[in-house]
Amino acid sequence: MAKTESTMLQLGTPAPDFALTDVISGRTIRRDDFRGMQALLVIFICAHCPYVKHIEKSLGDLAADYEDKPLGIVAISSNDATTHPADNPDGLRQQAHDNDFDFPYLYDETQYVAKAYQAACTPDPYLCDSDFKLVYHGQYDESRPGNGIPVTGKDLRAAIDAVLAGRPVAADQKPSIGCNIKWKA
Repeated sequence: MAKTESTMLQLGTPAPDFALTDVISGRTIRRDDFRGMQALLVIFICAHCPYVKHIEKSLGDLAADYEDKPLGIVAISSNDATTHPADNPDGLRQQAHDNDFDFPYLYDETQYVAKAYQAACTPDPYLCDSDFKLVYHGQYDESRPGNGIPVTGKDLRAAIDAVLAGRPVAADQKPSIGCNIKWKA
């Protein structure tokens, strides 16, 4: 299983805008739809990646745990569905259903948004503050497929909790590791 590290963007970088279709509702979701939230989590995932499959149930649980908090969550899949058909909108819808994703799951068919975020792998979480400035871009937690460490979302949860409490997020952030984004030729 090949692995790729996330590109570590400088903290404080503004989150690029997006307008993509939610594979669940069919609605267009924009970054600015989350204005007024204390934090916005944009996480690049997909349906086929073993690293995403490893955390996907926990990601659904994370969303449920923060359901009543001022945290917006949006997942984006940017993989080329021609070469990776499991990552087409039907596959993403099934993944969302199977893992109780109660947040928009957007399909970035043109890959424009992934390029704007400099996303490199799946999973690749970006946590922004209320001004859409990047405060965390690191691993979900230390767990990886096969390493025996339980999936908790500890690193991402600590960052979310800090933002929601009005505290700074620790600057020492370990990059996420996963499958590379499947770019179109």
